[in-house]
Amino acid sequence: MLAIVRFRIYLSLKVYRMKKTGLILLSILLTTALVNAQSLPDSLAKQVDLLFQKYATPNTPGCVVGIVRHDSLLYAKGYGLADLEHQVPNTPESIYYMCSVSKQLTGYAIALLARQGKLKLDDDMHIYLPWMPDFGHRISVRNLLNHTSGIRDDIGLAVIAGLPPDGMLTQELALELLKKQRTLNFPPGEKFSYSNSNYVLLAEIVRAVSGESFRSFTSGHIFQPLGMTVSRFIDDNQELVTNRVASYTSGDGKLFKNSYQNVYTLGDGGLFTSVADMAHWVMNFYEPRAGDMQTIALLTEKGRLNDGREIPYASGINVNTSRGWVQYVHNGGLAGFRTIIAVYPELRTGFIVFGNSGNNDIYGEINQLATLFIPDKRQKTAASPTMRRDSAVAELKTPDEFQRLTGNYIAENGYRLRFEIRDKRLWLNGTTLLVNDSALHFSPLSNPAVHYDFHQTAVAVGVSLYSPALSRPIYLERTKDVNPSDQLLQGYTGTYTCPELDCQYRIEFRDHQLYFTNAAHLPAKITLLGTDHLLSDGGLDHVVVIRDKKGRISGFELNSGEMMHLRFARTSP
Repeated sequence: MLAIVRFRIYLSLKVYRMKKTGLILLSILLTTALVNAQSLPDSLAKQVDLLFQKYATPNTPGCVVGIVRHDSLLYAKGYGLADLEHQVPNTPESIYYMCSVSKQLTGYAIALLARQGKLKLDDDMHIYLPWMPDFGHRISVRNLLNHTSGIRDDIGLAVIAGLPPDGMLTQELALELLKKQRTLNFPPGEKFSYSNSNYVLLAEIVRAVSGESFRSFTSGHIFQPLGMTVSRFIDDNQELVTNRVASYTSGDGKLFKNSYQNVYTLGDGGLFTSVADMAHWVMNFYEPRAGDMQTIALLTEKGRLNDGREIPYASGINVNTSRGWVQYVHNGGLAGFRTIIAVYPELRTGFIVFGNSGNNDIYGEINQLATLFIPDKRQKTAASPTMRRDSAVAELKTPDEFQRLTGNYIAENGYRLRFEIRDKRLWLNGTTLLVNDSALHFSPLSNPAVHYDFHQTAVAVGVSLYSPALSRPIYLERTKDVNPSDQLLQGYTGTYTCPELDCQYRIEFRDHQLYFTNAAHLPAKITLLGTDHLLSDGGLDHVVVIRDKKGRISGFELNSGEMMHLRFARTSP
């Protein structure tokens, strides 16, 4: 899918080991290849080929790979099949759906218009989109670019509103959903939260400002100047695409099934292209022929939150450091498509990998390529011995004292933890052993950098999770255990209506069990966590009950991951 959850790309790191003599030889070959900037020496091409050989199995989907250096596509090759039913192989000319990799082209279109003086990034989006609702907060174009707007994700909204798994989300439907919204996940600029809606709206801004369709503008101002002859944005699911790659998924890597693209929105996705064409886009980062280096600077300018903190997300591209070098990177995923490009502008080098098998390992292959082509200039420091703590330090001297901390905890967005004491030790989620470092401060035995600080008041017990991976700690509150008697469960039944989506859900009681039901979805079993948190496997996977002053249920609020504060009113029992 198009990368709905909060956006931070975690690429799987794998180390490609070679003997010291092999590394020296590879360095010599690489130097020769980069000077000539024409093609890879056979020995180095074989090393690349070896990395992707696992995708070259017969009668299965696979991937295509491109390696760009300076103004040349040094290496381009397809593995596996683009179309299983017609036995069509993957090639560098195969046309792939780009998923969220499309966003950087949208960001560039906005940057081009900004450089032309036709819009300002700090303008209120309503200047260009007056039909969007007033959320009570100013949302800038820059907020949309940086995913700091607080606007909910259109794909998630469509699913909740009743779009079935085989339904089609179009640009028109997405816009209708966004026009009905009246509240936000959070105030603009308060946090980063990846939402495809931001880029759907940016495509509409391009159309409003330029007076052209988004497809026409990107074609005339980006693709044509770059010589990207087969690239185009498509929002019509019935349009014919020559050399189109089919999408597949598999449970075991052997038996594959069709996995159809069911999102045809613009800006957040919508780009169809090939490795051969995308090579020109990679080169544009360091040798721009569409726009100039000032446009690239706008595209790659990192975002900032209201409190001044910098985030790595720029305008449809993440700006990171990899192996000591600046790296521009973004990935995408929908149905069985997995796409990623990474550019090292200082080295005038880029990598392109597109897959059609639903295999998430595609994302990690970028790192594999980097080990072959990108010298590691990170400062080497003397390795310090890893501090290993003996499990004996986790034994609690007075375990009964900490019994009050055990139980289930839940955060506002539905994130859950469970603590229990076994064998005089405190365990997290049944598998992680915690060490009592001091007072009510605990850390995992194997990872002291993460810690859990418990808080206790007269009415509640909570815990704050601190981690180097988090910009802010996550607070979770302990829930009370309840007896799910039939009488208790029947108190939740009724019809619940969401005016922002114009949809209804019912909570029904059947055979001593609660279910969420909706005309477009199969019934989803509900589990209670305390009395006010309802969990399910459906689209409403975590809702918080809303009660009136007398304690009666008046509705609920969907708080799930990045989808927050979406209210449903109880309209009938």
